[in-house]
Amino acid sequence: MLPIQERIRTLAATAGVVRLSVDDTPSPARGGVDERGRPVLLVRQGEPLHGLRDDAVVAVHLTAMRRLGQVEHPRGLLEVQGWAQAVPEEEARAAAVAVAAQDADEALFDALERYGRPDAPRLLRLDVAQVIYLTGQETGVLDADEYLDAEPDPLTETAERVLAHINAAHRAQLANGVSRQLDRPAAEVWLWELDRLGATVRADGSLIRFPWPRPAHSLPGLEKALNGLLCTC
Repeated sequence: MLPIQERIRTLAATAGVVRLSVDDTPSPARGGVDERGRPVLLVRQGEPLHGLRDDAVVAVHLTAMRRLGQVEHPRGLLEVQGWAQAVPEEEARAAAVAVAAQDADEALFDALERYGRPDAPRLLRLDVAQVIYLTGQETGVLDADEYLDAEPDPLTETAERVLAHINAAHRAQLANGVSRQLDRPAAEVWLWELDRLGATVRADGSLIRFPWPRPAHSLPGLEKALNGLLCTC
């Protein structure tokens, strides 16, 4: 299993903003996560954060989802607590890209073109204080340094593409391979998580981890490791 700091950063990299609280009061939520794992928010005029000073206390709730067939399931719930601060103008475009990856709102163009004007949408990001996480059977708290000093699994984007392909086109082969590994029939089998250290499958409602014999460092290495799970020979 990935170290917990790396696992939480990996989940954050694929998560969307689902809820926002300003001083414990719910507020409209619209945003994404930047390359350092910091939530980035698009705030329209009239919303509570728009007119607040920098360093307003904020909690941003992130959810990493997994679509299995026609149903979406939460893989991890994260609450990132910290202080909302204006994104510096020279970093505004990168922040807008991070938001657009989750929510391609046309107000992002307005936020960039009229940056800093009192009535323009604002781009804010969190100065992280701590991250509360709930994933699988694990729950806990990471302080800012633990969270920000970690990196997502380097194969995250590649692994997500491979995982989607396996679940769409090779589930029967996956079920056969998992049944062989477990030495018992497994009917409803999905690939749940995939990373350089192993794969987690959801088999008949239970999550089961299969570590690789050695870490994968590239797409060919990941495919070779995964073939060991899929192979029924």
